Amino acid sequence: MEALNPDYQAKLDEIAKAIPVSEEHIKYLEEEEEEDYQKMRDNFEPMIQALYEEVAKDNPLQLPALETALLSEEFEGMYLPRILGYTVLRGLVNENYKYTLPQDHFKTVLMAICNSNNFEYLKMRIGQTIQIGFSLSSDIWVTNLINAAVIKQVRYFLQSQKLSKYRDLRERKVGYLRYYNQFKNEEFKAADFPTNTSQLKVLYPSLSSFIKHRIEKKRNNVSLNEKIMTFLQNPEFQGTPEQVDMLGLFAGFFKINASNAKIVGDIINRQRKESPEFVERWLNFILETHAGSLNMEATADNKISALIDKSIDDELSVHYTLMDTVHSKGYIHNDSIEAVRVSYSNHAGMSLVNECTRKTILHYIGQVLNNLKEEEYTEYFELSKIFPVYMDIFSNQYFNQGLKQLCMKYIKRLLKRYIDKRGRDYQDIKKFVTTNFVDLDFMKKKELVEFFKTKRKKKPVSK
Repeated sequence: MEALNPDYQAKLDEIAKAIPVSEEHIKYLEEEEEEDYQKMRDNFEPMIQALYEEVAKDNPLQLPALETALLSEEFEGMYLPRILGYTVLRGLVNENYKYTLPQDHFKTVLMAICNSNNFEYLKMRIGQTIQIGFSLSSDIWVTNLINAAVIKQVRYFLQSQKLSKYRDLRERKVGYLRYYNQFKNEEFKAADFPTNTSQLKVLYPSLSSFIKHRIEKKRNNVSLNEKIMTFLQNPEFQGTPEQVDMLGLFAGFFKINASNAKIVGDIINRQRKESPEFVERWLNFILETHAGSLNMEATADNKISALIDKSIDDELSVHYTLMDTVHSKGYIHNDSIEAVRVSYSNHAGMSLVNECTRKTILHYIGQVLNNLKEEEYTEYFELSKIFPVYMDIFSNQYFNQGLKQLCMKYIKRLLKRYIDKRGRDYQDIKKFVTTNFVDLDFMKKKELVEFFKTKRKKKPVSK
């Protein structure tokens, strides 16, 4: 856990000092009514929320420290129900929708709520959170947590939050996703950096998920640079799959100064020579980014390519030399097409480097089609001229299928836009598709007839 920045601590201290002298707090102490507690919350929780969002935006590794500070009794339990939700969702879950690691911070925050003088008010806002948190945890862990509660009524309350329906995987999955959706627009993720090999396998999955989330959301990640550089230079991590993954994420998606770029480049090029598995792991990293939500854009490829020593005779030099041509001239340019053809023919069709080439070209086409407006469909007609060229070079069914899916998605968008079957636009689209899709072997003639057939509406059943 990273310590809270003094500036953040000062802002938190200001809030803490303002609470006891506020009219809302004084009245609440005098009358101890729920209505007064709610007024106090309405006054101070927005201040806490603003500070939380500031920390989450620029220094996310300090969030656990901020949350721990808010457990102090001087904050009267305010904002803790929301923090409890963050601790539940911060944990990484496996395919069975169970935590990969025990969530001790969830336990800490929950016990602070249970021991709060305001528990009776707080418990009305944490039921669903506890239910999900318990369902994702092991039975032994939950039982030990419940038994740790000193007050009998609190133990009964916690016990009532263990719902038998969540023993079923389907119910657990639905419950978790529904709950997660409530927080989808909020920033609360944090992670720990491993410092030795015993921590690496345990902590890295959560760390990688956290880093990718920050990249996808285009957050300010400057505060992570120092931690990442320490991680990358750790002698124990050299050549591990985790180091390769972090190298790729950092080199491709972070803003790196010249000094760090040189260090990262030296690590990459040294590992290429020293570790037989490095190149294969790096190519798999590229494929994983294309398969996931990050996507290896041209900008990321170019940043990495600048660090690659292309005098080293390996498939990374092959890949990034080819990408330099494709990115600089465009995948439609004859020079790019010829470069792809030559490179592809020099390697086995199912090799990793060839698969990276296919995925990159498919990604480029997808970028265009996914952003092409319906009124620009003539540009799609022009673009499609390049499809058979790459289909011939790759001769790969997975590439063809992916290309078909992209085209079908765009054509369906067009047919939703141009619904007048006698209109010129519709007729132009139909004429093009019926010819082009057959030539590309996307659909048979009979399938196309069915595709463009007018669907008859069912007659209402007479009563």
